Amino acid sequence: MRIMGLDVGSRTVGVAVSDPFGWTAQGLEIIRINEDKEEYGLERLAELVEEYEVTKFVVGLPINMNSSFGPRARASVKYGKLLEEKFQLPVEYQDERLTTHQAERMLIEEGNTSRKKRKSVIDKLAAVMILQNYLDAHSRDTRS
Repeated sequence: MRIMGLDVGSRTVGVAVSDPFGWTAQGLEIIRINEDKEEYGLERLAELVEEYEVTKFVVGLPINMNSSFGPRARASVKYGKLLEEKFQLPVEYQDERLTTHQAERMLIEEGNTSRKKRKSVIDKLAAVMILQNYLDAHSRDTRS
């Protein structure tokens, strides 16, 4: 049983997957999409779902700082509904406020990552952080 974490943007989707025990998240890749043309990368996701035997999706939900839903949060929910329809798997949402900023800060502090390289990996790292936060929260649920 593996869970797939997704950081959904308008041009890319960062993809991460849990280990079989649901303890850790590993980044897989960044899928190019185009919301304007309704190209969502579902074919590539289908390959990954099959390869990793995914049983659930966790989609990052970029809620505004005041807890309201803006256009990006609505787009993430729309993407989640597409996933449910295509894969017939459960989709949960994880609050991802500041996740991309945290990921970028981590890469900057690492110091050996150029701006161009950061841009190419940030969505994947954000997906890892979204999924790891979800796994951590739910592992606590099962221990209590």
